[in-house]
Amino acid sequence: MYVDWKGVFPAATTLFHPDQSLDLDSTCSHVEMMIDAGIHGVIMLGTVGENCSLTHSEKITILKATVDQVRGRIPVLTGVAETTTNLACQFAAEAEQVGCDGLMLLPAMVYKSDSRETIYHFRKVAASCSLPILCYNNPVSYGVDIQPEMFAELADVPSLVAIKESSEDVRRITDLYNTCGERYILFAGVDDLALEAILMGAVGWVSGLVNAFPRENWLLWELAQRNLLTEAREIYRWYMPLLHLDTDTKLVQYIKLAQSECGFGSEITRAPRLALIGEERENVLNIIRQGIENRPNIEKYISKIRDYDETIKSVRKSE
Repeated sequence: MYVDWKGVFPAATTLFHPDQSLDLDSTCSHVEMMIDAGIHGVIMLGTVGENCSLTHSEKITILKATVDQVRGRIPVLTGVAETTTNLACQFAAEAEQVGCDGLMLLPAMVYKSDSRETIYHFRKVAASCSLPILCYNNPVSYGVDIQPEMFAELADVPSLVAIKESSEDVRRITDLYNTCGERYILFAGVDDLALEAILMGAVGWVSGLVNAFPRENWLLWELAQRNLLTEAREIYRWYMPLLHLDTDTKLVQYIKLAQSECGFGSEITRAPRLALIGEERENVLNIIRQGIENRPNIEKYISKIRDYDETIKSVRKSE
């Protein structure tokens, strides 16, 4: 199965009203803002989208609204994070019915499956619909590690087209290439390892901090794609304190607080996630506000991108 997924795919937040009910208008407006900033796809209902804090009907409502908002301009994927294989199959089929373009599939939640059970889960969900699937490996958060050898065993399933690699071991990108060749599209899945993963061959980046810093996120991606590494490192070094917020247990609260500080939505999360307080809140706010204050001059870097593109165009004309 062929898809052309590449680039920055936000793990989009789900926005709520003060009473914790869904704020669909703000959620869709936020997706639209990120499209304007240059994202290449969007993933609803991931960890950052508080998948496991939503009811089934709320999830379907969000997906319908997002599909209607996007209108086919970029791929819309949904996280699939259910507690059983049967529930995951049912949700995958419904996501297809409402018009999603793909799935981001996790192992079943709560129970820590072994390799045989994990492979069974992925095969069964893949068989439940015709959508292409981004396989999500995040052993740090979810306790199941999908090893490269397991992906090699799953390579005969055509709809398993891509891998979001979030093991926090950047060597995995190379190990996946060495084990599976170019069978899968590889996405960076950890914000503060993104540049390393891109340089090792990842062609996509599922990002959390893009919710708050979409233009800077786009800029880092574009610089890396052109091998403008001096400039990419400058952006990455500025961005790194913010990107570290993606790897904490409270990443959802941290990212939503950053999003709120940047004027892109509310920090409200669903309990048991609560608003940050005290010293923790002040420390995170300090990181966010320093990042905002020291933002790079985007236009300066865009001019370098334009110069690079013009040089490449001239070279091609002369060939």
